[in-house]
Amino acid sequence: MERMMNIIKPKPNPQQLLRDWQRRLRQECRNIERQVRDIQREEKNVQKAIKEAAKRNDMASAKSLAKELVRSRKTVNRLYENRAQLNSISMHLGESIAIARTVGHLSKSAEVMKLVNNLMKAPEVAVTMQQFSNEMTRAGIIEEMVNDAVDNALDSEDIEEETEEEIEKVLTAIASETAAQLPEAVRQQKLKQPAASEAVEEDVDDEEELEEIRARLDRVRS
Repeated sequence: MERMMNIIKPKPNPQQLLRDWQRRLRQECRNIERQVRDIQREEKNVQKAIKEAAKRNDMASAKSLAKELVRSRKTVNRLYENRAQLNSISMHLGESIAIARTVGHLSKSAEVMKLVNNLMKAPEVAVTMQQFSNEMTRAGIIEEMVNDAVDNALDSEDIEEETEEEIEKVLTAIASETAAQLPEAVRQQKLKQPAASEAVEEDVDDEEELEEIRARLDRVRS
């Protein structure tokens, strides 16, 4: 029965197929924009946590969080690249619509094939682009592709270098604030001497907060 329904059901014409792909590409671009906003919102919390850790002279936590911040920024840059390539695919499909209207069928596009293949290696959109690849292959607009292994490796040297730069920025900002607030800091110094037990409790709370921040970043990056 299902096979009979598939035979009876009319196939979409080339223009309809291309427009449907364009609509789904626009939706994917909106998803990327939403993910970028979520990551950038969490980055503000991380920047604040780095600053607070540096003020406590907890440089291990500050450096760990700075690495997370660097990874998040790399993720955002990659998402922007993905969005640009999705827009480029949509543009090429628009050109294909005009050609299909003239010749009555879909023509292969080397540019679309190249862009789809690139995006199949991007973790954030790999599943979606695999679906597009299958549909476009069946429709004859691209040839069947063998997807290379996704490389998630980040350049560790770049991360270390950017982490140190981020820490340096925070320390410079703290030094500027300290210089501006020095008279008030001296006046309040005697009032800011917590007992040893309070300091231990604060360290425990800080560690729990850092773990929560890392977890939130991981969620929005995935």
